[in-house]
Amino acid sequence: MTPNMIDVLPAIDIRGGRCVRLVQGDYERETVFDDDPTAPARRWIDEGAEMLHVIDLDGAREGHAANAEFVERIAALGKPLQVGGGIRNLDTVRRYIDAGVSRIIIGTAAVTDRGFLQNAVELCGDALTVSVDAKGGRVALNGWTEASELPAVALIPQLEDLGVRRFIYTDIASDGMLGGHDEAEFARVAGVARSPVIAAGGIAHPMQIRRLAANGAAGVVLGRAIYDGRLRLSEAFEAAEAGIRERTC
Repeated sequence: MTPNMIDVLPAIDIRGGRCVRLVQGDYERETVFDDDPTAPARRWIDEGAEMLHVIDLDGAREGHAANAEFVERIAALGKPLQVGGGIRNLDTVRRYIDAGVSRIIIGTAAVTDRGFLQNAVELCGDALTVSVDAKGGRVALNGWTEASELPAVALIPQLEDLGVRRFIYTDIASDGMLGGHDEAEFARVAGVARSPVIAAGGIAHPMQIRRLAANGAAGVVLGRAIYDGRLRLSEAFEAAEAGIRERTC
């Protein structure tokens, strides 16, 4: 990614081998969009996506790569992927790298297992991405099922000191709600980061994407809005480009 580009990332969340979306990370509030997660992957690629954001929801909650075979099928389509959910050991990291995954996302393990984090940084380098998932500015763990008292703005500088060079900030309260990302909280997080930060959660309108891009977002993850048809990828690309122009003026 260059300073004049941001990542527009369609999300493919996998649970039980199907493409689903959750509301605020609640596993009881699930909508199934396709029984085959490679189908939406093909669709977003056909509509111009240059990278996909794939999350193993079962893995995030259970602590292991529960849907790795489906991730590998999507990787076989040939487009870059960033993949997360249940990546808590180096064997899983190596499996995904061997499958052609471009970026490895870790979340809970970045907080709970610093030894693994440091090993992952050494193995992945800039391909390692840490997902900072928060509600009210506080980090959540284990597939968003466990709240912590750790502020996101405190965590990110700590992880940068350990070599992490890319982050995803997910606004849990907004995720799946289509009401818009908490842009003020994102600005606080991006303001303390020395590294690129991607915004996720609740992004549903072109103007939100434009503002996030203008205010320094390195990318946006798009979920329910593109599955419901409220937002077209072409609109997202245009909004991101407009925001970048405003950023560089």
